[in-house]
Amino acid sequence: MGSESGRVKRGEQSRISQWLRRRPKPAPEDPAAARQELLLAVAAAGLPIAPAAHPVGYRCSCDRVGCPTPARHPVSFAWQTQSTTDRAQIERWTRDQPQANFITATGMVHDVLDVPLEAGRSALERLLAAGIEVGPVAESGGTDDQARMLFFTATRGTPEDEDEWWPCELDCHPETMDEHPGLRWHCRGSYVLLPPAALPGDFAVSWLRDVSHPLPDPLTLLETLTDACAAYAGTAARTPAAVAWPLGR
Repeated sequence: MGSESGRVKRGEQSRISQWLRRRPKPAPEDPAAARQELLLAVAAAGLPIAPAAHPVGYRCSCDRVGCPTPARHPVSFAWQTQSTTDRAQIERWTRDQPQANFITATGMVHDVLDVPLEAGRSALERLLAAGIEVGPVAESGGTDDQARMLFFTATRGTPEDEDEWWPCELDCHPETMDEHPGLRWHCRGSYVLLPPAALPGDFAVSWLRDVSHPLPDPLTLLETLTDACAAYAGTAARTPAAVAWPLGR
């Protein structure tokens, strides 16, 4: 009886081994498909998107000589009207422009509070510890002065008095990065680069918290982000390297 039971068990193990060998191995995730799904999730959340430039080595794919924001800007000057949440259009873009990054136009459905990466990490930790609802958050890589954290929020909305509304260019535009090293509020007339995006120098834009998180009121985050940026600016001003770098040129 014992030997018969042993033969049965060995036979079962043999059949299981054969089945495991015959079973098709799961295919590795297709990066293009994964990227498309992330972009479609953004569109499904109501955030309009449009194609952007991409890196070519350390340069930008656009024809602009000395592009000030390589791989960080829309392909078309009509990006505001081109931005869409239409699934079929986004699928065409990702199929026809496989290397393209994508931007999302702010001030329609959402705004973005854009802060230095170090300040953003400190603020995010404080916000979560305080139990404050934080929406989607992205991290944009780069050199120390370029790395940023993006807090996606609900838009300010359209005020009854149009004079109370200002376009983003008045205080923060994507191409005025050096003029606004602290907090930038992307609202009407602006955009930010969407994850997943590739940047020159093997940097990237990626989600820390994706669009499954509801968009919060920007004012619930603003004080903490402002305080973190002020602390970051004070630390940078006291760092000897921050002074020595331009003097050494």
